[in-house]
Amino acid sequence: MKKWSFLLVSCFLLAVVVLLFWLDALKPRPVGLIPTLTGKVEYCLTCHADLPQISASHPVASFGCVICHGGERLALDADLAHSTMRGKRNPSDLAVVDASCGVENCHSAHKAGAPENQDDHIQRVRTSIQSTYAGALAQVRYAFGAQKDLTARQAIYAVQDEKITTPSGVSSLTAFDPALESNPILQSFAKNCLDCHLSAPARPENEYSRLTGCAACHTPHVLDASKSDPKQPLHKLTMAIPYAQCNTCHNRGNYSMVDMQFHPRQDHPMDRLHDYYQPIAQFARCEWTLDCIDCHTRVEAMGDGDLHGSKKDIQYIQCRTCHGTLNDLPSTRVIKDSNDFALYQVFLNPVIDLKIGDTIVTTQKGEAMWAIRKQDIPNIPLSQFELTSKINKQRFNVPLVKGSGCQQDVTKQSSPDCEVCHAVDR
Repeated sequence: MKKWSFLLVSCFLLAVVVLLFWLDALKPRPVGLIPTLTGKVEYCLTCHADLPQISASHPVASFGCVICHGGERLALDADLAHSTMRGKRNPSDLAVVDASCGVENCHSAHKAGAPENQDDHIQRVRTSIQSTYAGALAQVRYAFGAQKDLTARQAIYAVQDEKITTPSGVSSLTAFDPALESNPILQSFAKNCLDCHLSAPARPENEYSRLTGCAACHTPHVLDASKSDPKQPLHKLTMAIPYAQCNTCHNRGNYSMVDMQFHPRQDHPMDRLHDYYQPIAQFARCEWTLDCIDCHTRVEAMGDGDLHGSKKDIQYIQCRTCHGTLNDLPSTRVIKDSNDFALYQVFLNPVIDLKIGDTIVTTQKGEAMWAIRKQDIPNIPLSQFELTSKINKQRFNVPLVKGSGCQQDVTKQSSPDCEVCHAVDR
């Protein structure tokens, strides 16, 4: 009897030992990484080794994960590791962006040696019309008697212009609080019409799918119905932002001041020509053949660091920027220095082999339109310009107004002026 008891106890102990070894084998083996920017070991790659590098300018060996996402860098338990993450899966959300993208020597205004408006991305985004929604708030409050004029006074959140002088004349905005509005129409506006600014989560339908903050633009989504979560984002930051990403906010419908509701587009476009703009829009061929970022600059899209009360105050790209006028060719400059910011932009989105000595188009504010390069072609009296798509590297000749049969009024250079003759027939 004692023999059998001993045998049973031995088998039990052996089973326990085998079970313990088996359970230990199931535990992840720590995979350590010491990012050069922090010098501190982190174990995130233990579980996330299959994630692709987020961008060429954010190599894992330099950044690791914690500097952007936060989290417990030494934890091997998933719940514990994720317990202190910033912004959940999105550290660029404007509520936490200062602690992630805005740390010293990253995307703040405090980067050593950085020219003004080159790396102060967070201040520019936070004060931009896309974030403050100041223009829409001013128009609606003015229309329903809550303020005496169209001057911007409120934003989605309180924000201060950090500059000493404010060219726009708007130095600060207070937070829009629907509870302080006595007009029920304004309360309906707050409830139904605040889905488009960068702090707001996207509407649930796939065509509106985006993240918040910086990632609303720079992280395109995977809209794959085969996935359990069709809005699962790529682990990616990109400068090659397709028009469809812009359209997650733009051209999907209209907010009505009659019933204070959002009215989605009723058409169901199946091609780019019809999908790019709403049916009521008029546009020229280049406006739908190219992508938004081929024309609109980073300052137009992200803001210039000043508070504005209308998107008209920040938009300045006109047809003449690329096509010139009857009297003048587009403004240009020659790349003379290896530290030219245009070369850095090409590094971030390498669609063109730009080099020292190349001549590129510039905006009226001196910004580089780095994907539009001058081509000196023999036996052709006027310089030719070639645009390279920032999305797919497709090349386009840029027609020039000078020397053409155009009868334009050189004082009228907005899109509607040129669309009188050049509108596409849909």
